[in-house]
Amino acid sequence: MPQGDFSFPTRVVFGPGRSGELGVLARPMGRRALIVTDPGVARGGAVARVTEPLRAAGIESVVFDGVEPNPGEASVAAGVERFRDGCDFIVAVGGGSPIDAAKAIRLLATHEGSLRDYVELSGGTERIREDLPPLVAVPTTAGTGSEVGRSTVVTLDGVKSVIFSPYLIPTVALCDPELTVGMPPAVTAGTGADALIHNLEAYFAKGYHPMCDAIALGGIELAARALPTAVRDGSNLEARGDMMMAAMMGAVAFQKGLGVVHSLAHPLSTVAGIHHGTANAVMLPHALRFNRGVIAARAAAVSRAMRLPASPDGAECVEFLIRGVEALFREIALPGRLAELGVTPEMVDRLADLAILDGCHLCNPRPVTREDMAAIYRTAL
Repeated sequence: MPQGDFSFPTRVVFGPGRSGELGVLARPMGRRALIVTDPGVARGGAVARVTEPLRAAGIESVVFDGVEPNPGEASVAAGVERFRDGCDFIVAVGGGSPIDAAKAIRLLATHEGSLRDYVELSGGTERIREDLPPLVAVPTTAGTGSEVGRSTVVTLDGVKSVIFSPYLIPTVALCDPELTVGMPPAVTAGTGADALIHNLEAYFAKGYHPMCDAIALGGIELAARALPTAVRDGSNLEARGDMMMAAMMGAVAFQKGLGVVHSLAHPLSTVAGIHHGTANAVMLPHALRFNRGVIAARAAAVSRAMRLPASPDGAECVEFLIRGVEALFREIALPGRLAELGVTPEMVDRLADLAILDGCHLCNPRPVTREDMAAIYRTAL
């Protein structure tokens, strides 16, 4: 597998075994690190894989493993308190939740007020300064791509809220596919679907951004090819590496924007407790049908990237794409209906109320109303 060091959009250190380089990378950042992770990762071997090279470099580490799924104010506040007890920089180890929590801890370590003051939709981006402590992101899943992202998603008052700033992007993304080998098939499937959908939604998002479009198509091709293998054979390092790269590509590409899939998925996590990637996977075919008329011109390129049947007819390509993603998600044993995940018709109104408040749909290629959201949820039941 090739290795590389490059800076797009931040410094990325990528390749099997490269987590062992953390001590060298972190030495200029200080003498005491706060390791931010969650209980599941802390019980595994990933934390030891980062604390050992820090120790060898003469760097003390303090482990904070209080991050919950969909991190909120309480865990972030606890992490800030630990950081302020003599830490110089942060190392985030885990999936999207620990990395997002680490970004929020990093923000409040030097900024006054609460997380609400920095929410993007409330104008908080302008309040974020560059005086943040260094952050090394060490992903152990291949899904969110938060290790190269400019935003953090935190749950405030039961609503997933986005805090966005170029200053939030990690100082270094240390991406070692070996750290993802222990992921169970279901987690591999859900996080991998998230990576694929980030790329796919970014490509269809409205606006002009040929660089993001090209990256998105490359990410779609990688994820569609590698995901079934990564789920079926979790020890296949080539597939694990391809999925880790696809996740990063998705996070770079969605700087262009996302769409209605993510606006629909976010409330499913907070209201129904559904894994974010799994929620995205269930909603994707229904969102594609909703967008059918406005994505036809771009569907052929996505179909080619996924090695699906091609057609000069754009509408036919959309149908091929819908069937293709449904078949892919069946192959990796993701559920196809919301009812399988405990969502009931009585939840739809609450879900739609929250979905329309989510900013992701603002970049959807077709305008969407609250009533549209409710209708899409109902078709997915």
